[in-house]
Amino acid sequence: MTQPPSQQPPQGGFGAPQEPPQGTPQPPPPPGQPPQTPPPPGHAPGPYAQSPGPYAQQPGPYGQQPGPYGQQPGPYGGQPGPYGPSGQPGYGYPQQQYPGAPVPGGPAGPGGPAGPGGGSPFRGRPAMIIGGAVAALLVIGGAVFATNGGDDEKKPPVAEKTTGTAPSTSPTVDEGDGNGDGRTVDDDLNAGRRPGEAKVLWLQTNAVDLPRNGADVYGPWIVGDTVVKGMYRTVSGYSVADGKQKWTLPLPADMCAAPPQPTADGKLVIGVEDSTKEGADCALLQMIDLNTGKAGWKKTVEQNSTWDMLSDIGLAISGDTVTVGRTSNSNGYRVSDGKELFGKPAGACQPFAFAGGPKLIAAGSCRTDDIENPQHQLQEIDPVTGKAKWTYKPARGWKVDKVYSVSPLVVSLTQGKSGGKKGKWSIIALKENGTLRSQLAGDPEDTFSPDCGGGFSIFGEQLEGCTGVAADANTLYLATDDDSSGTSRTNKVVAFNLNTGSPRWKAAAPAGRVMAPLRMEGGKVLLHLAASYDKGGAVATLAPTGGTPTVLLQHPRSTARIESTFYSSKVAYASGRSFILSGRVSAGSDEEEKEQKTMMVFGE
Repeated sequence: MTQPPSQQPPQGGFGAPQEPPQGTPQPPPPPGQPPQTPPPPGHAPGPYAQSPGPYAQQPGPYGQQPGPYGQQPGPYGGQPGPYGPSGQPGYGYPQQQYPGAPVPGGPAGPGGPAGPGGGSPFRGRPAMIIGGAVAALLVIGGAVFATNGGDDEKKPPVAEKTTGTAPSTSPTVDEGDGNGDGRTVDDDLNAGRRPGEAKVLWLQTNAVDLPRNGADVYGPWIVGDTVVKGMYRTVSGYSVADGKQKWTLPLPADMCAAPPQPTADGKLVIGVEDSTKEGADCALLQMIDLNTGKAGWKKTVEQNSTWDMLSDIGLAISGDTVTVGRTSNSNGYRVSDGKELFGKPAGACQPFAFAGGPKLIAAGSCRTDDIENPQHQLQEIDPVTGKAKWTYKPARGWKVDKVYSVSPLVVSLTQGKSGGKKGKWSIIALKENGTLRSQLAGDPEDTFSPDCGGGFSIFGEQLEGCTGVAADANTLYLATDDDSSGTSRTNKVVAFNLNTGSPRWKAAAPAGRVMAPLRMEGGKVLLHLAASYDKGGAVATLAPTGGTPTVLLQHPRSTARIESTFYSSKVAYASGRSFILSGRVSAGSDEEEKEQKTMMVFGE
């Protein structure tokens, strides 16, 4: 990965694209910034593959809501927090695509930017990215920006179109065969279950007539004994035990943004379009108590100028603050009462996206005289005042791509195509004070494609919600692309020392399986093993020292085909249950639309 500016750069070695390419990240060229000795130039970066990795393809609301690996179990009710020690949501990652669904592609296409893309950040001799110095503390004008929410690539099942704001309860449950709109399991789904396999607790099928191009699904958010998802013009909560609907909140227009995790007490702020007309802005904020489904405050984000683009926004939550980020503007609001805490900061550098959790991190862009050679920056923001605690600037030309973890802070940087050059990718870790800690460097043959779900957006950006990656205080765990050179697909997880940037160990997935880190739990790496046509998925853990994964919950083989057809799926695990949520519902006809499975839950 390449190294960012500021501080003495550690070894470089990543170069990757912003989409889910494949290959190894490569180092960025030395920045033209003051202090620091420029490192030796790196070798020419190899092109990053465009094909998404095993988990790639994650668009939309996830990040936003996403995710890239699913979003997370909530911190409520003894469940693991949405962002553990790694500061990451406990989401899953997208899997197969549905027929008729958009094909991911492009920098932020349907699949959304999937992290640094697949590639090997270690090909060629890594160059170091030595950028501008860190402006320690006291940087005035905190930048608060939200990431574009939306798992656009994963488009969720749609909810019924309604216009009210008061929650309603619907206790009805379909006791049928799993193809209706109910939320209980079909007995036949467990008929072929083998000893040691989990049960299918319930299976949900889409029951809503969606727009012509389908709809995205936001979530899941798990709060106590309720799992919540947002679809089209509705946000609904279901019992984690049997899938019965506990509450539903109709929205006046399409849901268009959501953060990866709610507050510690289960409050969430989502983005809703300001009208039902084509071309509407994502300018309406709605607070919801996920415990009860009750709507709280509502606020319209005012456009400050012609260039304040509200068609795409990004939302992030840190403490009791939700940030709204987009091109050329940003705002911070108090989640509990909707009070605006801060707005656009003064100066030539403006935040465009945020990553939340235990810390609030902002990615900003600075005015330059050359748009082909941008200057980005990273800042830790005080969520109450919006003031920056420190500022870190990577070398010119390098862009802040994704935040894999806010604590410890691990960031993906990319350098896009220009002048016929191919994109590069670098992964860096920063210290608590915003100075460079290390730059990842590893084996050139290892390629990675973290799934960072983020739907197509032009003016918004999503920094968080990646899956296929997790971190604890001193180690980053990254899933490699799958290797299909043998008779079946498989891959491995590589652990990197965040103090040195070098690999600690590699752990292979079980034969014929592909695995991806979801988050840290109990000091171990929580993994999701993807389902295939003849193998059920599974949730497992990996010791921080590597070794062989230990399966916690093995999904039944008899339902593997159903499980593997979830489009751009998101995976969450909480209290011994695993949740698979379709990222998008889209089909060629209304009849096919109503047959799409939207959520599947496994447990003992």
